[in-house]
Amino acid sequence: MRQLFKIFFSPLGQKIWLGALIVFPFVLWILPGDFFDNDGLVLCPSRLFFGIECYGCGITRSVMHMHHFQFDDAVFYNTLGLIVYPALIFVWGMWVYKAYKRVKADQTQTIEASH
Repeated sequence: MRQLFKIFFSPLGQKIWLGALIVFPFVLWILPGDFFDNDGLVLCPSRLFFGIECYGCGITRSVMHMHHFQFDDAVFYNTLGLIVYPALIFVWGMWVYKAYKRVKADQTQTIEASH
């Protein structure tokens, strides 16, 4: 487990993390908006055990439709997608900013150490 933390927090690990954060939204845009719709697989414990939809049911589909600017479909699957999607964008932006700062700090330290 320590090795995993060392790799992740290494300069190379931080660059990989930043790259993954930047690529991930583009991968979601490449996928069709209905990629997660009606797959038949029920993962929600509330639906699986009790047959009752919870407040989170459909949020993944809603967010995916929001990402493709299909607002009517997003609201159809879960109205909370209108709140969750902007929150996810904010969190993603903060992660990208922090990862960029770490990569930039590592580069600065490397340059200073070489002089």
